[in-house]
Amino acid sequence: MSQITLVEAVTLALAYEMQADPRVLVFGQDVGLNGGVFRATEGLQERFGRERVLDTPLAENMIAGIAVGMAAQGLRPVAEFQFMGFIYPGLDQILSHAARFRNRTRGRLSCPVVYRAPYGGGIHAPEHHSESTEALFAHIPGLRVVVPSSPARAYGLLLAAIRDPDPVIFLEPKRIYRAVRQEVPDSGEALPLDRCFRLREGADITLIAWGASLKETLAAAEQLAGEGIEAEVIDPATLKPLDIHAVIDSLEKTHRCLVVHEAARFCGLGAEIAAQINEYAFDLLDAPVQRVTGYDTVMPYYRLEDSYIPGVEQILAAVRETLDYPDGGRR
Repeated sequence: MSQITLVEAVTLALAYEMQADPRVLVFGQDVGLNGGVFRATEGLQERFGRERVLDTPLAENMIAGIAVGMAAQGLRPVAEFQFMGFIYPGLDQILSHAARFRNRTRGRLSCPVVYRAPYGGGIHAPEHHSESTEALFAHIPGLRVVVPSSPARAYGLLLAAIRDPDPVIFLEPKRIYRAVRQEVPDSGEALPLDRCFRLREGADITLIAWGASLKETLAAAEQLAGEGIEAEVIDPATLKPLDIHAVIDSLEKTHRCLVVHEAARFCGLGAEIAAQINEYAFDLLDAPVQRVTGYDTVMPYYRLEDSYIPGVEQILAAVRETLDYPDGGRR
């Protein structure tokens, strides 16, 4: 079995589900003839034809709206936005219609659509190409927000997203599209949505990160292990709804927590995770929940990208600050 990248795992999952379910179709700007700007849909039009892999005009509101209509009529559309920063013209359709379909029809109809978008910085892209606004979608009732962080999770979670009866925002961290390879069996086996993945066991501190930020978070955990500090690393994967029970289970061991994300700090998902920990597990904490995040600015151009994206040293500094926090003689 050959090893594949995250973006290749996306292609593999799309192809598997299109072969298995004739209701599944893919569309978006340049997804057919060119195979997508990152080649995530390469070869699909040749294999499944132009009726199931459709190139669209540059019209994001139309892409989002057509997906709602298709889903309402029994299809399972996978709509691609070239970059997350281009998704905003489609917000009216996504927020006002896709997210509300089940509630509006009192459960008579659902909206099984997947909206895919490459997201995040780190590839030296121009403006609007490096957005990390996952919290915007997580705030909307009726939407599920999923972020894979490895080839295996991209494959399994995308299959689960396509099979889900409700709309899923599937955000693919393009900074790690080709950063790592894994053996991924093309078995059609989906991974569970709404569940955290524990990527590393530890008893000293819980590190929570998703998407591309796991690269630096795992590197920091490895360095901490060399210093005798065992960090537990959790990938939420499904950001909405959040598996807070897995986080609490980890805190029962570690009693300290740090959340890492690339998105801006204010109202980022780290704030929601910290709030839920304070609400449901305050008595477990030996220190305040810390956050290492992007800044409350627009993602800068490529010369300053590395200064914006949280790095290993920032994570290490926050871990040490959290571990040094007085515990009031609790332990």
